[in-house]
Parts: sequence; structure tokens; C-alpha cells
Amino acid sequence: MAIPPTLDELVAKGHPVRIVNDVINRINIQGLLDANKIKGTSSYHPQMLLKVLVYGYVSNIYSSRKLEVACRENINFMWLSGMSYPDHNTINRFRGVRLKDALRSVFEEVVKLLAAEGLLSIEDVYTDGTKIEANANKYTFVWKKAIQTNKEKMKKALSEIWQYAQSVAKVEDGLPEPPDFTDIDTEKVQQTVDTLNAVLAEKTDLDKKVKVKLRYITREYPEKIAEYEHKEEILGERNSFSKTDTDATFMRMKEDHMQNGQLKPGYNVQISTSNQFIVNYTIHPNPTDTTTLKEHIEQHQASFGKTLKTITADAGYGSEENYEIMEAGQIEAYVKYGMFDKEQSETHNKKKPFAQDRLFYNREQDCYICPMGQKMNYTGDSKRKTSTGFEQTSKRYQAKNCATCPLNGACHKSQGNRIIEVNTNLVRHKAKAYQLLNSEKGVEKRKQRCHDVEPVFGNIKQNHGFRRFMLRGKEKVSIEWGLLAIAQNIRKKAA
Repeated sequence: MAIPPTLDELVAKGHPVRIVNDVINRINIQGLLDANKIKGTSSYHPQMLLKVLVYGYVSNIYSSRKLEVACRENINFMWLSGMSYPDHNTINRFRGVRLKDALRSVFEEVVKLLAAEGLLSIEDVYTDGTKIEANANKYTFVWKKAIQTNKEKMKKALSEIWQYAQSVAKVEDGLPEPPDFTDIDTEKVQQTVDTLNAVLAEKTDLDKKVKVKLRYITREYPEKIAEYEHKEEILGERNSFSKTDTDATFMRMKEDHMQNGQLKPGYNVQISTSNQFIVNYTIHPNPTDTTTLKEHIEQHQASFGKTLKTITADAGYGSEENYEIMEAGQIEAYVKYGMFDKEQSETHNKKKPFAQDRLFYNREQDCYICPMGQKMNYTGDSKRKTSTGFEQTSKRYQAKNCATCPLNGACHKSQGNRIIEVNTNLVRHKAKAYQLLNSEKGVEKRKQRCHDVEPVFGNIKQNHGFRRFMLRGKEKVSIEWGLLAIAQNIRKKAA
């Protein structure tokens, strides 16, 4: 060629790299610039590094080393970076450190830009979650139950050796009554060990086994109890964590190639979508979707300064607490509850004619009528708290003369008179949800949910091969998923 072409001529006009460049140029990245104020002069502008990272996630290049190579060899990256060649350390430091406090604002600006173009709605969303494996060793696990079991063994050993000390101690030794080992901590264990050593150390007629045991307790227990307390602090409300990524919790994944139900360290990723654009995302360490909705809605409010008008989700979110949160926020909740789908089947309803929800309720007398026409009178309330601290109240009703009833055994399987517990507030929420979900708009929302939020996860995990996080820790995982969310939105816009 007499005149070599420019990079701009080699990049097609409708190429996704131009969409990335256009979107990042149009949004407000002041938060990113503020987060990158460092002493001296940086070799690379944060806007350029952001473009390279986002386009890398658009084109399935997630590794910082592969991004470094792409900036030197790939025409699209060379055009986007203006022939700059950041190395993998620069890219990785920018992604893991510089974006920590700024990526959420970048994501929100992209969403607002797409909403202004009429491509999505910020107020009407579809919510779902998926579990993605963490970058952690799946065999370096810590279980809360194992810690509790080991602590019980320590309590038993301390109690036994204290009883032995009492049996051999003299009056002048002044050994007090055994301490309360219901709850043990580092200070209590150390005091117990010191007291036992002070009383038993100089005695020559001690049982050899007790001497060995006392030496072992003195050497191991104070250190072990301190280790257990540290692990319990990391666990918090969780049941497990991985030693190589302490923010990751062991969960059952759908991608189980061994088909043995093996638990793997991972994160529960929640997203809200509109027209297959990601509007909001949150990362959670707990495996159940039920307990994630409150934080997810709060994040939406913090991001966009407005509450949702409607939210559509599957039965994993249909708890009393979540219905209360959505009702308090005046959100129209097209959210299924546990038995909603089965209730639509006539076959299911015929199978259980004596089920609790099929009994007649007399509002005036506040009693239920059993299948034989006898009253089931109110006997009191029962209260319990969920894992999140939400208090549920149920009313208890009891039948009479079940022993001589001809339907005994068919009506219920329990011994004695049948007792049912009814959470009236949850029954009210379910009735409200049933009406909404079976309305014309509700049916449309239920159909739309299946091909709005679920394909987004399928596209990211199957089509773009992202099944395992590369970074460790919840903060860095949030950055990584934020880049994936921006990439998904730009890919959808380009399409």
C-alpha cells in the first residue's frame, strides 16, 4: 500500500468497540477521576484504562495478562487505547484498587444513559439470582458446626479435669467451685488453665494420664480458643467460609460436573433487569435468595434516588418479610410464594382436600371448621424469629374429639387433636400476591420474567464463558461483576 491505512479506517463503523468508546465518553466519570488522584503523574489516563477493561469484558478477555497482549496486538484495543501499552500490573492494580470506590457510579451512569435513550426502565424490573464459584480452594473450608463441636469437647475436658482437681486438692489449696463452661472464651480458658496448674503442678501423686492431659490443655487450648473466636468473627451469620477467600461461602452450584452435590465456595449474585439490561446488582455471601431482597432494594434506592414501581421475581423471594418490605415501599410486587405454581393445578388441589388452606374460616367467631364440621378454636399465639431477626406471629387453632372422628388418620397424621398454625399476615400477603399474579398484567409479567432476567445469566455464563470469579474478596468480586454488568449492557445496546 502506498499510503498505510490508519487504525480508525481498520475498525468497522458499527463495531462494539466504538459503542464502548462512545458510551464511556458520554457518561460522567468524575467519581473515577476523583478516586484516581495520586501524587505525581500517572502514565495512563483512567478513562482509557476503563475503556480497555470494559471492552475486554465485552469480548470475553478477563485476564490482565491477556489484556496486556491485546493492547499490543489487537487492532481494536490499539485503537481504543490510542496505542498505549499498559502492562498487566497496571491493569490489575487499576481494576482491583482504583475502581473499588468508583465502579458503582460508572455503572449507574451507564444505566441512566440507556434509560434516557429509552432502552430500559429503572422503575419496573425483574429480579433473580445465581451462584458463581469463587476463586478459592474448595478443600480449605471452615464450618461453624465443626467449631461448635470442638468447643464442646474443650468444655467437657476442662470440666473433667477440674472435677479431678477437686477430688485430690486439699482444703488449703483453696480451689473454688468449677466455673460456668456454658460459654467459653480466651480469657476464661486461660484463667482455668492457670488455676489448674497452680493447684496440680506440685502434687507428686497425680495420675499420669491427667498429667499428660493437663500439659496438652495448657499448650493447646488457649491458642485454639483464640483461633476459634477469630474464625467465628469471620463467619458471622454464615455456616462456612473458605480459608483462601474468607468472604466466600460454601454453596451448592448448578454446575456440578461430578453430579454428587459437592459444595463449592461461591457468591450469590443478584441482579435486576429491564429489557435484558442490568439495572442493579448486589453480591451476597448467603446462598438463599430470600434474605437478599432487602439489601438489593436498598441498593437500588441508593443508586437512583427513587423507589421501584414494580418488581417481578420467582418463589424464592416470597417470604413475609419481603412482602412487608415491598408493601412499606409501595412497590407493586409480582412475586410468587412457595406453593403458587402448584395451586394453579386442579390435580394438586384434589390430592389434599383436608389441607389447612382448604378449611373454612369463620371470621365472626374466629375459628376454623374441620372437615367433620366441628369448630377448631383459637388457643393462643406462637412467635419465632427468622435468621434475619424478623419476627413472625402465628395464631394456633385446635380441634376437639379427633380420637373418635371417622376421618382420623385421613384428616391429619398427628397424635391427639389436630392443631393448625395460621400466619394471618402472610395469608393476607399471599392473597394479594395471588390476585396480582393472576391479573392480566401479572400474567404478562410472569411470562416476561422468563425471557428477561434469566437469559442475562445464561448469556454471561454460557455464551461468554464466565463461570468463576478471578479476583478474591467481596469488594473485588463486586468490581468484577460490575464490569460484567457494564459489558452486558453495552453488548445489548450494540445488538
